[in-house]
Amino acid sequence: MGDPCGVGAEIIVRALADEQLRQRARFRIFGLSEQLAYTADSLELNLPMYRDRHENIRRCDRDLAVMDYDDLALPAAMPRGPSRLGGQASMAFCLDAIEAAREGLIDAVVTAPISKESWRKARFRKYPGHTELLKDKFGVRNVAMMFVSTPLKVVLATIHLGLMQIRDALTIGCVFNPIELADRALREWFGLARPKLAVCGLNPHAGESGQFGDEETRIIEPAVLMAQEAGMNVEGPFPADTLFIKATEGKYDGVVAMYHDQGLIPVKLLAWREAVNLTLGLPVVRTSPDHGTAFDIAGKNIADHGSMSAAMNLAIDLAIRGAAARTG
Repeated sequence: MGDPCGVGAEIIVRALADEQLRQRARFRIFGLSEQLAYTADSLELNLPMYRDRHENIRRCDRDLAVMDYDDLALPAAMPRGPSRLGGQASMAFCLDAIEAAREGLIDAVVTAPISKESWRKARFRKYPGHTELLKDKFGVRNVAMMFVSTPLKVVLATIHLGLMQIRDALTIGCVFNPIELADRALREWFGLARPKLAVCGLNPHAGESGQFGDEETRIIEPAVLMAQEAGMNVEGPFPADTLFIKATEGKYDGVVAMYHDQGLIPVKLLAWREAVNLTLGLPVVRTSPDHGTAFDIAGKNIADHGSMSAAMNLAIDLAIRGAAARTG
């Protein structure tokens, strides 16, 4: 359910009010039953939500069930903003969903937005966000964030780093790994036999032969060459200010961006109501909306649920494809 102080309950309820979506899968909501029921009532939506305790995930056989956390003893009126209580609750929801996925009790995980500041207040400083938590709990070496939308598919080489930290964090492997993960995802999940990828430069004009930085020649070009030698159809580095135009025109199936805002600004500008965050490199499907907790509008019943609906539909699509691939 994400942070209970944010819009998680609202976008979940709004998304699941779509009967066609509910018919596609069986849903287990790790969250607060009372808050979800209150939200549904305030939106005048009649959802057939069954309440059970989160410990009973193995025994629950309902189509739409809330795995409730009444043991958290949260106040009826949660604060609207980052809080220790919000961080504790959202982490509990995440950890139980991850464990259920690891045990094969669920086929995909869709996460509503969390607050990184709330996690910090709750002393979960080790995890800047969902992606880092998922990587740790599933014990995988490499993960990447892919943002999926109709006009663009973008994968990030670095995730939650301050801009001044990127120069020191960027390595050949840091660029090669998301290229490899993107290539595999586009082939296995999106059905492209030989996807064509493009890689952004880090600096203005992709460094312009070293005039504006040497990361392109020292790091990014060798990573692209490694990927090409491994058989991947990838080009770059290219100046980011023109590359996304070419990608939206269909020249490339995916783009690898060097840092968070370089990749996210074009995605959210073009498709913020439909874009989905898909984690690459995990043994299970995990998606989420492309936005945050929206504390400023939480509880006002005006949140847009488009990205959450898209995240649920994509998770179902990929879980079905994965099951079909395993059964041959």
